[in-house]
Amino acid sequence: MRPVFFLSDFGSEDPYAGVVRAVIHARAPGAPVFDLAHDLPPGDLRRAAYALFQAAPYLPEGAVVLAVVDPGVGSRRRAVAVRTRRHFFVAPDNGLLTLALAQDPALAARELPTPPNASRTFHGRDLFAPAAARLAKGVPFERLGPALDPARLTRLPLTLTKGPKGEILTFDRFGNAITTLKGPPPPGSALLVQNRRLPCLSTFADVAPGQPLCYTGSAGLLEIAVREGSAREALGLKTGLPVRLLTPA
Repeated sequence: MRPVFFLSDFGSEDPYAGVVRAVIHARAPGAPVFDLAHDLPPGDLRRAAYALFQAAPYLPEGAVVLAVVDPGVGSRRRAVAVRTRRHFFVAPDNGLLTLALAQDPALAARELPTPPNASRTFHGRDLFAPAAARLAKGVPFERLGPALDPARLTRLPLTLTKGPKGEILTFDRFGNAITTLKGPPPPGSALLVQNRRLPCLSTFADVAPGQPLCYTGSAGLLEIAVREGSAREALGLKTGLPVRLLTPA
């Protein structure tokens, strides 16, 4: 049995995530299912894409990654399974896999057919969970559906780069802003955001409480934080806001 790692925006208040797990258990008894995150902001594809980017490098090779953040559920958006060198992904084709595939490119893709009795609002239960269960049981990838050119997979308009220009990709629950710039920057660098110059340092303790800084986060991207506070609130930051890396001459 392959392990299944499950990410969604279903939250913990409703039984949606538990029902998906139950379907996998019924169709692939004994397959271990691990939760990655379920309290992501509803429908926030950028936040969910970053969460997959964070997690994927640490998942075991051959794992099935079930990702369901699907604001277009029931529409004409495709449902897909994607094989990379390290993992199998099962997800809506809405850009959710953009950053994960940037670090581990797609080798093959299959379009998942929608069962005739599937709910128009709960494809996580009726379409994606059964596909993940089939992969967990070892069903050949090629049997999941018709072949799809990986180049046709939907991508979000996001590019991770060493700079100098980038943008705020998303925020974590602490209010830290994650940018699209890769770290670490050269010593003495600063990050310019909203005409404010933030020093690029090693960690939060390098500034006084309440002071902002730039640092390289655990996923290798430059982040903006306010020590013991929320950078999002204290600096008035928003997703998509441009940033610029300033390096020593």
